[in-house]
Amino acid sequence: MADTDTPGAVEEGSMVTYGLDDKPPLGESVLLGVQHWLTMVGSTIAIPLVLTGALGFDAAQTAQLVGTFFVVSGVATVAQATVGNRYPIVQGGTFSMLGPALAIISVLAASNASPTVMMRQLQGAIIVAGLAEVVIGYLGVFGRLKKYMGPIVIAVVIGLIGLALISVGQITSATQNWYLAGLTLALIVLFSQYLNTHSRWLKLFPVLLGLGAAYLIAVLLSVAGVANIVDLSPVASAPLIRPIVPFQWGMPLFTGSFIVGMIAGMLASAIESFGDYHSVARMAGEGAPNERRINHGLGMEGLGNVFAGIMGTGNGSTSYTENVGAIGITGVASRYVVQVGGVVMVVVGYVGYFGAFVTTIPNPIIGGLFLAMFAQIVGVGLSQLQHVDMNQNRNVFVVGFGLFAGLSIPQYVANVQAAADVSFQAGLASVPVVGAVLGIPEVANAVRIVLGTEIAVGGISAFVLDNTIPGTREERGLTAWEEITEDDDAFVPFHEEFLSDGPSRERQVGDD
Repeated sequence: MADTDTPGAVEEGSMVTYGLDDKPPLGESVLLGVQHWLTMVGSTIAIPLVLTGALGFDAAQTAQLVGTFFVVSGVATVAQATVGNRYPIVQGGTFSMLGPALAIISVLAASNASPTVMMRQLQGAIIVAGLAEVVIGYLGVFGRLKKYMGPIVIAVVIGLIGLALISVGQITSATQNWYLAGLTLALIVLFSQYLNTHSRWLKLFPVLLGLGAAYLIAVLLSVAGVANIVDLSPVASAPLIRPIVPFQWGMPLFTGSFIVGMIAGMLASAIESFGDYHSVARMAGEGAPNERRINHGLGMEGLGNVFAGIMGTGNGSTSYTENVGAIGITGVASRYVVQVGGVVMVVVGYVGYFGAFVTTIPNPIIGGLFLAMFAQIVGVGLSQLQHVDMNQNRNVFVVGFGLFAGLSIPQYVANVQAAADVSFQAGLASVPVVGAVLGIPEVANAVRIVLGTEIAVGGISAFVLDNTIPGTREERGLTAWEEITEDDDAFVPFHEEFLSDGPSRERQVGDD
């Protein structure tokens, strides 16, 4: 345990082994960094697989996209831990921007756009959304909204991130192999919920162990000729080094309505990160983040989104909840360790065999993984309500309405668009007084994407209701957050620290 008078100190009674500023020996840091990286592999694989299915990418393109996700995640993680909010928090693809991305793809698919054109449109929308987040972050816009952004809103937004993905094909396909999907799910639940107290490895890697065991069984069945489940030929034909470069799918395209929808997803991602910052501070034995740290974190996430758009992930970049949980389990809250893990992510992204290997994972196994992962995301969102007085009817109503509206209204929009006798644009054009404006194709598409995105509908609804229905700050959970917030001078930006005395706060540990 770090001494409380040292830079890496943590609160007395904390279970943290390495604090924010502690710097374990290099060899140990590499192992701990790989461990952090492994906790987010599931999500970093899940998002590109959902995207490639919607885009219609082939196996080679899928492998390229998976590798790109790892490179972008690694770079963004090192940047956030070094010059962003300086928390030990892994960055990666965001489910918040996956919903708008799928909505954009559905619009383009209706016009028979090619997969690469779809990706270029996503790139343009993500770049602009990232620039908007840079402005929101570094100008302190979001920080000033902190007093209005309570745990109720965050609970609804994060909950809808998981609930919005219940209809992905890997889960709901009529031809689903539920023997394999059920096996994967059962193993993950067994390791994470029933056997987690018996082994530290089972606590850390239940998803990877469950996924790996199910995959191994599928490979053995395929090799034995019992079932044709896994095809390993993409791995054999994959290049050793996969060239991942900026604008690899082509130059980005910019469409106003798509940009509006992606900005809605970015705002939802920012709200999610706001909650993650509080979580990682608690896990690290530190006070809740102050306004300045939040602003720097969101500004860096905006730059991460811009970088993701340039590299062509078709998705943005945000803080990972899985990594936050790993800090609580392992007691490793060192930013240096996470920086090392970020470097590992970049290296793995350029290894062609790895991306190709991921494409051989059968859809039923991915479906079982999705069931466990998306359920976990819903649970993480609802856990924010621990700060809220749920005996108050106004809080119950806001949470319930936000979740229900977030699921029902996008479904209505999808049904209207699918109806043969009416289009969403035509319906908006018939609205009295404002129909002439709403009926403009670009405006109609923007409205459709926003109203068709569960996170946007639910988050906006919860935000408006939580800030307009009478209720005390204590009832809403805002008082509890204020009491655990760190002092204003607790966060020192990297450039200020470097100019004053250099990056000397990092404390070498383990060698003495």
